[in-house]
Amino acid sequence: MTTKKQNNEGDKKSQTPAKMSREIQTPGERFTEAVVREFTGHSGSPDLTSYQRRLIQNYFISIDLAIKNAEEKRMRKKEQFRDPLEISWQNLNMQNLAVNVVACARIGYDPALPNHINMMPFKNNTLNKYDIVFIEGYRGKELKAIKYGFEPPNDVIVEVVYENDTFRPIKKDKNNDKETYIFEIGLNPFDRGDIIGGFWYHSYSENPSKNKLMFYSIHDIEKRKPSYASAEFWGGTKDKWENGKKTGTEKVEGWYHEMVWKTIYRAAYNAITIDGKKIDDDLMQMLEQEARYDIEVNPEQSAIRDSADKNRILEEKANKKQLVMDDAENIEEEMPEEKSDENKSKHAEEKAYQEAMEEINFNENSNQEPGF
Repeated sequence: MTTKKQNNEGDKKSQTPAKMSREIQTPGERFTEAVVREFTGHSGSPDLTSYQRRLIQNYFISIDLAIKNAEEKRMRKKEQFRDPLEISWQNLNMQNLAVNVVACARIGYDPALPNHINMMPFKNNTLNKYDIVFIEGYRGKELKAIKYGFEPPNDVIVEVVYENDTFRPIKKDKNNDKETYIFEIGLNPFDRGDIIGGFWYHSYSENPSKNKLMFYSIHDIEKRKPSYASAEFWGGTKDKWENGKKTGTEKVEGWYHEMVWKTIYRAAYNAITIDGKKIDDDLMQMLEQEARYDIEVNPEQSAIRDSADKNRILEEKANKKQLVMDDAENIEEEMPEEKSDENKSKHAEEKAYQEAMEEINFNENSNQEPGF
């Protein structure tokens, strides 16, 4: 008579080494293997270091969280506005994901570190699957500039200037062999007045004559405020809603200093020229993805395609159609029945991108203490 123990032992003996190995792997390790298989089928075997393989496991954790958050948002929407395709691993475009994950890992973006890289699922209507879009954080922008920049500076200084501070730029001329500045915080560092501007400074220790200073008035900084910026981050007023109806407005303090600082910080690293000789296949892959999803390399200029025109159109629609609010982050607009499927899809994509960028801004701020 065969015992249960003997059956279990027989089952174990019948298992192949590959199957037994798979059972003891972590989900992150299995994801890494899946990525390598998909990448190999598309572009040949990737040459990955042990560090890059560890990064890919970090991507599994971050992507899994992004999928769950996006699916929760999808399910919170009213059924008539909800995409019928579930946001899950089974419905991801794995080939595209594998290529982008390998590229990001080899560049050095670490999703476990704050503000390196953010991931959001977007519907690929052609394939009826979800693509994971990788959106560079401001620390990721710094990493890219240092790795691929043409003679990057030894130091980058970013400061916000208040009305009680002293700031005096000293430009390079016949009397000065380098650009520099004088910056002093006012006598009371805890009451510096209103923000009036800011500056960044590229410092070259071995060749100070190349030092570069750029300064911006608050008007210049506000012009670079992305179109998806919300009052929760930049401060100001926002609409107040109750039971799907607008009941007035409310003032929000936001994190204005941090957002101004981040705007200047991005400008400082955008100003570092990418060296064409250093561009590799990984950076090209990420640049192509940015172009494909119309994510501007310079978000200060435009973050959502032709944002000015499209925001104007959305505002005009909002004046004609009542907006239904599920919560502060989820704005649904009732679409006329006569709208084509293509227009509905474009509208949903625009709104999803705006929500994603607002969430990324929130994550970047919530990952650190106020004032960084």
